[in-house]
Amino acid sequence: MPTTLPATLIERPAPSAAPRPDTAPRRRTRVFALPEARWAAAATVLFLIALPLQLTGAPAWAWGPLYALAYATGGWEPAWAGLRALRARTLDVDLLMVVAALGAAAVGQVVDGALLIVIFATSGALEALATARTADSVRGLLDLAPAGATRLLDDGREESVPTERLAVGDTVLVRPGERIGADGRVLDGASEVDQATITGEPLPVAKEPGDEVFAGTLNGTGALRVKVERDASDSVIARIVAMVEEASGTKAPTQLFIEKVEQRYSIGMVIATLAVFAVPLAFGAAFTGSLLRAMTFMIVASPCAVVLATMPPLLSAIANAGRHGVLVKSAVVMERIGQVDGVALDKTGTLTEGTPRVTDLRPLTGSGLTEDELLALAAAAEHPSEHPLARAIVDAARSRGLALATAGDFSSAPGIGVTATVAGRAVAVGAPARLQGGTSRPEAEGDAGDAVSARAAAIAAELESGGRTAVLVEADGVPVGVLGIADRLRPDAAATVTALASLTGTAPMLLTGDNPRAAARLAAEVGITDVRAGLLPQDKVTAVQEQERAGRKVLVVGDGVNDAPALAAAHTGIAMGRAGSDLALETADAVIVRDELATVPAVVALSRRARSFVTQNLVIASVFISVLVVWDLVATLPLPLGVLGHEGSTVIVGLNGLRLLREAAWTRARAEG
Repeated sequence: MPTTLPATLIERPAPSAAPRPDTAPRRRTRVFALPEARWAAAATVLFLIALPLQLTGAPAWAWGPLYALAYATGGWEPAWAGLRALRARTLDVDLLMVVAALGAAAVGQVVDGALLIVIFATSGALEALATARTADSVRGLLDLAPAGATRLLDDGREESVPTERLAVGDTVLVRPGERIGADGRVLDGASEVDQATITGEPLPVAKEPGDEVFAGTLNGTGALRVKVERDASDSVIARIVAMVEEASGTKAPTQLFIEKVEQRYSIGMVIATLAVFAVPLAFGAAFTGSLLRAMTFMIVASPCAVVLATMPPLLSAIANAGRHGVLVKSAVVMERIGQVDGVALDKTGTLTEGTPRVTDLRPLTGSGLTEDELLALAAAAEHPSEHPLARAIVDAARSRGLALATAGDFSSAPGIGVTATVAGRAVAVGAPARLQGGTSRPEAEGDAGDAVSARAAAIAAELESGGRTAVLVEADGVPVGVLGIADRLRPDAAATVTALASLTGTAPMLLTGDNPRAAARLAAEVGITDVRAGLLPQDKVTAVQEQERAGRKVLVVGDGVNDAPALAAAHTGIAMGRAGSDLALETADAVIVRDELATVPAVVALSRRARSFVTQNLVIASVFISVLVVWDLVATLPLPLGVLGHEGSTVIVGLNGLRLLREAAWTRARAEG
């Protein structure tokens, strides 16, 4: 019985040199495209032809070969898989089903055995179809991205190119009604873009110059010129598909435990079957009746439904989350997210929008620098950095049209700042307390140097008391100015904090490298009382480990390089993917590719629903097995009824798990979160 998404069902389509229509419908696996369905259909047709012939008194040579063919077409695949498993020294329950059918035929119950094969093959076909439909939901994302795009050349000409040939920095023209071919940013034009396939937003979103757009989203009535910012392989759609494909190949701890127990259970079941057959014989029971009872016992006691209880809910939840821009990297992660009972949130880029702005330029008296010169010096040193504050400084310099010198000897210390050589000067930019605390002043500096440092500290304190983040700029070991930077709080931050507190039963805590006053001010706005500020990366890890040692399973949400150690140390880590650093994205267990913090509680709620579905499935499977086994042992359970009950429970369990594929499952998770 399939329990994971087969790679062949989610392979990427071959590149095409010519654009395909943007309106191409999402592919959906047809029933008879599956070999399991074709074999099951053949076995069913043969059985339905043979049965009337037998009942109407036709000679055995007319219906006997038809039954034999039904056995062969419906049973050869599980029999072959079971034999391969035996060669690997494992016992496959599918093989036991075939053995039971052959045992029934051996004692003259040809019809019952053939019915077992038909129902078993049909059940396998339904499971394969359900698994394929799960794969379709992932594979359908690939169909959203157009195969071709219109690239604008430097001389103004247009050329049609496959989207996989688009490179970062290219400019593409998106006409009204076309799908956008790459992740990028609008250079000019205005339109409304339907991006529900990526972000889940029900209404089109207005796009203007500077706004981000995603590959596969549908342009409205306006024309847009878009600058490509991500390679095709790194687009949101590609990352969703790649991570969900990777997740489909993993198994959750519950599933691994079930499969480990299954082998011992199957061996015990075979021994019990032999006892059910031999004990009545020893007391004078009829051979045929004892064998049929034993074959029925083998069928109803098989743990097919138990084996299938875990993965369909988890994989369905992964696929559903992927459709809404949340990349859960494995079934293990999907199971773990629902276990969290504590949350730690980063500040910049997580609770805030991650697009801070330079609000103050304060060159120090005696530095000889103007505001523009101070900004240009800091921006040149920060230019190679990917930190949000660094980008804010560089963007501020560019908006003023300042020329930036090339920085050499660049190095970055997460939580402290950066150092670089700019125009022959050793420049350091970073947190005032960290830089001043770790900088050795020239001895000749004396009292004057102390006065400069004191003035820098006073300016930093003034900015921080106003809720800004202070950034100190030093040149050759001497403070030359202080920058004030402010970030905007996400509009959904307060609601997210409330939802996470409700889900986990514990108020989230704030972990940030920012100054305590700015952190406390933001925490008060969103309702967080546990604030840990001024933290280095290792301090964040320590805070998480303290919670873990206290018995909590902590979920860390962050986006920067300095968050990566905490993401790795936590029970589960989620990275904000749009502006997140590569290290954070690689370290995190799940990635939110859209800029919506409210998705975090939704994923937690979805994971908990998946875990509850696993529990439901295990209960359903256990009840069916228990009732059928007891019925067979204390009374006479007809073989066809036993087959129907066993296979019916397997199908019910599989379909129950696939309910999490529906859009309603995500809507309910959003409401609960």
